[in-house]
Amino acid sequence: MAGDTLPSVAKLSVRIDLSGYGAIGPGKIRLLELIGESGSISAAGRTMNMSYRRAWSLIDELNRYFRAPVVETQLGGSHGGGAVLTDAGHDLIARYRAIERAAAKSGAADLAALDAAQAPRRSADPEARRVAAGPGRRSALLPRRVR
Repeated sequence: MAGDTLPSVAKLSVRIDLSGYGAIGPGKIRLLELIGESGSISAAGRTMNMSYRRAWSLIDELNRYFRAPVVETQLGGSHGGGAVLTDAGHDLIARYRAIERAAAKSGAADLAALDAAQAPRRSADPEARRVAAGPGRRSALLPRRVR
């Protein structure tokens, strides 16, 4: 049906803190995936609404985390430059996604329980809230104003 939206569900986000280095999370992994798809750091950054400088800085960080670089760049020329994922880059993405799937699978029942325990969402529209409350009704949680 048009206009229907799927109910939102609790999602798990995985961040891996590397001993002695920084962290790897969904943003850096997505950046790597987009570089693999586009062959360009700047195009990947644009897709994520990120400056080239920020994207390059994240890739430079990742390249320093590991013994082998995860992205290699090629200087421009008549056909322009580019960037490619190395075997280490492909391996990093695969391992991160495997950890993410395993964590989501093992935590599925707890995520569902958290979803079920959530309070219903309230409308941001004050008029809709007033109409839903009914005429002259006040919340029992809010005391009447004292004069």
